[in-house]
Amino acid sequence: MEQSHFPITNWSEDDRPREKLMLKGKSVLSDAELIAILIGSGSRNESAVDLSKRILKSVDNLNALGKMTISQLTTFKGIGEAKAITIIAALELGRRRREEDVVELKKITSSKIAFQLMQPIIGELPHEEFWVLFLNNSNKVISKAQLSKGGIAGTIVDVRLIFKPALETGATGLILCHNHPSGNTMPSEADRQMTKKIKAAGENLDVKVLDHLIITESKYYSFADEGIL
Repeated sequence: MEQSHFPITNWSEDDRPREKLMLKGKSVLSDAELIAILIGSGSRNESAVDLSKRILKSVDNLNALGKMTISQLTTFKGIGEAKAITIIAALELGRRRREEDVVELKKITSSKIAFQLMQPIIGELPHEEFWVLFLNNSNKVISKAQLSKGGIAGTIVDVRLIFKPALETGATGLILCHNHPSGNTMPSEADRQMTKKIKAAGENLDVKVLDHLIITESKYYSFADEGIL
């Protein structure tokens, strides 16, 4: 026998997600209630909130939910393509907002600030990318650029492509950044050799390599902090 549920329309207004947001503000809503507003409705046997709780229970956190594909979301009964697209779009907007917030941190005064700038861009990618932050004399970011894009195991960087834009923009310092999709922040021997090669080239051009960050979803490794540079 199918289990019945108590529809949201029968809840008190204070407990309905939409009305609760209007009356009490967005901060008091749970993650499940916010997702329930996005999907609008559940099914005959499950409220939108219960459906949202079931989806969240299947993942570790909202970051993991944001990585789910349309096909993965539509495996949940009650989630069609339209609802799946709505969830994906909302979480992508949240990620982009976070990226814009940290872009305002123009001056790099620590490895943590560089990590906050780059994590939303490369921290959650399933493949490796190599980026460079170009800095002026005040350690303010002039620009940032992707130098290469690789597979799960690694990426190849052409040193010449690093210093051409550095010289064109008048950058005096660089911060190298690449991600490890595996979640392991420890540098490989190839990472160490590449960093030495880029640092040596920078010394000849009077452009200082200030740091090299290995970035994952939640943490990072700084060559400068570890005394390697």
